[in-house]
Amino acid sequence: MKLDFKGIRFHIWLYFVLFALGILALFGILQNVLIEPYYRDTKISAIQEVADLIQLNMIDSNVVDQAMNDEIFRISVNNNVCALIYNDKGNIVFSTDALGSSCIFNQSFSIGGESFRSLNSMNSLKDVIIANGNELSEVFRNTKSNQEMILYARYIRANMANYTLYVNSPVELLDSTLEIFTTQFMILTAALLVLSLILSVFLSNRIAYPIISMRQPANELASGNYDVNFKGGHFTELDDLASTLNTATEKLSKVDELRKDLIANMSHDIKTPLTMIKAYAEMIQDISGDNPKKRAEHLDVILKEVDYLDHLVTDMSELSKMQSGNFEIKLSLFDLREVAEEIMILMQALAEEKQITMHLQCPESVLVSADEIKIKQVIYNFMSNAIKHSNHGTNVQLQITDKNGIVKVMVIDNGPGIKEEELPYIWNRYYKIDKGFRRSAKSTGLGLAIAKAILDTHEANYGVVSEEGKGSCFWFELVIEDAE
Repeated sequence: MKLDFKGIRFHIWLYFVLFALGILALFGILQNVLIEPYYRDTKISAIQEVADLIQLNMIDSNVVDQAMNDEIFRISVNNNVCALIYNDKGNIVFSTDALGSSCIFNQSFSIGGESFRSLNSMNSLKDVIIANGNELSEVFRNTKSNQEMILYARYIRANMANYTLYVNSPVELLDSTLEIFTTQFMILTAALLVLSLILSVFLSNRIAYPIISMRQPANELASGNYDVNFKGGHFTELDDLASTLNTATEKLSKVDELRKDLIANMSHDIKTPLTMIKAYAEMIQDISGDNPKKRAEHLDVILKEVDYLDHLVTDMSELSKMQSGNFEIKLSLFDLREVAEEIMILMQALAEEKQITMHLQCPESVLVSADEIKIKQVIYNFMSNAIKHSNHGTNVQLQITDKNGIVKVMVIDNGPGIKEEELPYIWNRYYKIDKGFRRSAKSTGLGLAIAKAILDTHEANYGVVSEEGKGSCFWFELVIEDAE
């Protein structure tokens, strides 16, 4: 498989490796830069504590016995130090040695370029200590063992006499500790790099594979094949992505189906009247031109078809204008009950044709602020659809309720109802629940789409409640205006 340097798999692997290297670099800095100074400071503090104990027991105490000497020796051994106390005459008044020949007191050394002989021979550092504020800490390299040594010195002014206290301790524990840390660090580096490589490859595959597997169905979807399924992975985000793509695929499939229906239905709607117009025009030309009665009948058919085409073009133009956002509503204050009663009268002939009884339930007066003509068109479309889809001898109800300053208009029929999966699409232009499309001589099939555009322009709530076999209820809401 070709390595894609811009792919998610490579980048996840790279980030893991860089993260591991960053951690190792941090460990390396801590080990090589911070541990050694920290250890030295800690060691000096420990030597100072030993010096405090020696001073307390051997100088500040008025009584010095064998028990104290044993305690000082024990402390010296535990802390791996050697110590000397000189008086002002240069005589050693106390010594303890847990280092033997490695003790720096038995060697020559230098401070700041000035050489000093063995401290066992004379109190040679007293002046340097006093000049340094009665306290001195220095790190030396032992010429015999090639080890770093710490020398701590203190000038003590006591009541009876003055003393110089020296404490010496090697730093060999630091060297061995660093060696152990270095070995462990190398092992940790190798283990962490191997683990990072394995983990990065594992995670990159788990993340990248589902995304890569979506490429093929995405390409098929782009080519117009909507019979594809996107599968998620082991992560919530990938499952959500797959679910979103599947939902989009389903909607695109529905949109494509609606597009095909729209083209087919529009072609049918336009072609049929054009065919009729052409046929009857030829009949007038060839047959009924000299027969006034036949000519009038044929011309009447032509005029009806032309009227239908004009109605279709007007509806499509109006719908396109509304959906483009260029349509402006003309608000006015009117009584919704008067509009409802007017529509009931207009629907009477259509209702009687199917022996349908209409009922109006509405308060005495319902004032709303809206575009009266357009709201009347919405109610008219709802009532017209309800009557068309209701069975002979049933009821259609127009209910208008007033609650908490909101008026709700409901048109309820006893028709066949609408399937649940069809409900989201009934507002689309030319959508037909019955796919066996037949052109209506009185309708362009754009009623619900126009109603939706009008209600959207009014920013009104609207919807449909329907159950297959139990009828439907189309509704919308408007804000009630105070009559005063």
